[in-house]
Order: sequence, then structure tokens, then C-alpha cells
Amino acid sequence: MIISDIRTHLLSVPYTDPPKIGFLDPTSIDLLIVEVETKSGVIGTGYLHPMIGGMRTLDICIHEMLKPLLMGEDIQQVEILWKKMWDATFIQGRMGITVMGISALDMAIWDAVGRQNNLPLWQLWGGSPAPLPIYGSGCYRGLGHDGMIEKAQRFVAQGFKAIKMQAAHLFTNDEDVKNIHDMRAALGDEIEIMVDVNQGWEAEEAISVGRRIDECNLSWLEEPVMADDFEGYHKIANEITTPVVGGENHFTHHDLKPFFASKKIPILQPDIMRGGYTELKVIAKHAHQAGISIAPHLFPEFSLHLNASIPNGPWLEYMGWHDHLWVEPILPKNGTITPTNRPGHGMAFRPELFKDHPYSD
Repeated sequence: MIISDIRTHLLSVPYTDPPKIGFLDPTSIDLLIVEVETKSGVIGTGYLHPMIGGMRTLDICIHEMLKPLLMGEDIQQVEILWKKMWDATFIQGRMGITVMGISALDMAIWDAVGRQNNLPLWQLWGGSPAPLPIYGSGCYRGLGHDGMIEKAQRFVAQGFKAIKMQAAHLFTNDEDVKNIHDMRAALGDEIEIMVDVNQGWEAEEAISVGRRIDECNLSWLEEPVMADDFEGYHKIANEITTPVVGGENHFTHHDLKPFFASKKIPILQPDIMRGGYTELKVIAKHAHQAGISIAPHLFPEFSLHLNASIPNGPWLEYMGWHDHLWVEPILPKNGTITPTNRPGHGMAFRPELFKDHPYSD
């Protein structure tokens, strides 16, 4: 159970369907993969998909600052190891690169624990293998008005009961309002619609647009303002009837404390890259105590273990970005995704990726 080696691999794998986000134009999935090996030969895997660079910086952080803290330690002490890394990187900051490095290692350590015990993480955490609701995300603003609707209709045809579209950045407010109204008209009243702003508005603008789309019966309005504008989040939530949600760009439960305190944001969307499994579990606990639900950002193959083991996890998010990376992908069926019995997080990268797609700056 003792950590004997930590290795990293940097890859750049083409998307099968590049995301048309609008303010980013990624063509490849940049991956930093971490392997934590024990003296008994168990290997746990974690990874980061940082989207817009920082790969070499993250790699150096892991090897220079974090790896020395973990060598020779017992993988069973996961939370203790997380805190050891957290405390040791206090000066360098409790957000950003250091926390992302901690997260990749935490994922790998939990995976190793599951593999050592021959249990999937959801079972290790006392969860259930029941199918979990998942929504079809990726109705990107870059597809335009017609393209977003067509993508949503494809999701519905595949059995999804909810979709997420994007607003702001590429559109005027009037265009956003029309796009959302037209999406509702195209899908009817039975399909849930989420709208993601990706931090594209100011608070007053979000209130103005929000009032014009309240009648569309949206499940939520996501990240209407910058992540650190807590006052803006709360002001918007007070002024519109559509639920306001966010959390994917917040780091650890400490960064989410204003939302736990106000209870005005009914659903939080923590990202496993910003705290790892250990912090996802802590965030879910604090959220439940505050009457808040958890709908993790991306990475459903990994986040499903959390949702399967908490009482307040109504949704997972499916983009389909990573399906071609895995030896055995976990694919949605009829709007749900089902946990497997594979030990740990249960995911393995296709071996040929390491040879065929090395990362280069």
C-alpha cells in the first residue's frame, strides 16, 4: 500500500468533434496523465484536461512540489495525503496550478485504493449502481442558432431528457433571447433545457436577459457572471425566477462558502480538476447540509462515483469529448449512465494513445 513511484505522461489527442465554444477554438485534447504505483504493483491513474495550456507548468508542479510529499506514504490515508499536499503548498496559493496538481494525484490515489480493495469507488463510498440521470451538453454557441437546435434534437433522439445550450460571447442579448425561445419551441415542454453563459455577462445584463427568458421554463442559468462575483450571483438569483447555478471554476469547498451560506444557488457544479475526489466529497457534504444539489462539471466517467454515493446528485454532464480515449468507455443510454463494477474509477486509457499522440508545445 506504500507509494513507490509517481509518473506523468503528456498527450495531445485530436477531438473527434471539436467543441465550438466560441471564445476558445481547441482542436486537440491536451492530457496530463498521472500514475501512482505502490510497492505491491497496484497502479492508480488520474488526469487533467486543462483546456487552455499550462501543461508543462502542471507537470513541473507535480514533480517538484507534490511528488516528494507522497513517496513512501500509504495510499489508504487519502484524506491525510490530500491535506499534506494542501498544507505544503500554502505559499503558492490554494487555487490554480497547485490544486489542479493535487487533484490529479488525488484521483490516482483513490483509484489505487479501489483497485487494491477490488471495489469500484461508488461501492467503496457506500453508493448504489443504479443508473444516473445525465444531460446532453455541447449545444455550442459556435454552431449558431440552427446548429444548437439540431444538436439538441440529436440528443433527444438518443434518449436524453435534458440538454444544455450556450449563450453570450458570440451573440447579442436579443439573439440570445431568440435562440433560447426557439430552442424551447423546437423541443417542446417535456425536455429540460439548461443555458450556459460561461461567465459572459455582467450582473445587470444577466438580470435583464434573465427576465426575458424566465418564461422558457429553464432548468438553470449557468455561470452568468465571473466566478468570483458572488455579489452578482446573489443579485441575479434575487431578481429572476430561473435557478442560477455555477461552481465549475471554483476551487475546493473554501471557494464555495459564500454559496453554502446564502443558499441562493440551488445547484453547484464542482469540477474534479479543482479539488479531486476528496474535495468533491467534501463539497457534496456541505452542499447537502445547506439544501443544495450537486451536478458535477464534465468528466462523467469519473464523477459518476460521487453521484452514485450522495443523496444530492441530480445530474451528470455528457459532452462526449473523451469517449474515444478509453479502452472501455461508459456511454449514456436513454438519458442515464450506469456505474460499472470495475475497481477504482474503472477507466483505462487506450495504450496506443501514449505512442501515437505525444504532447508538444
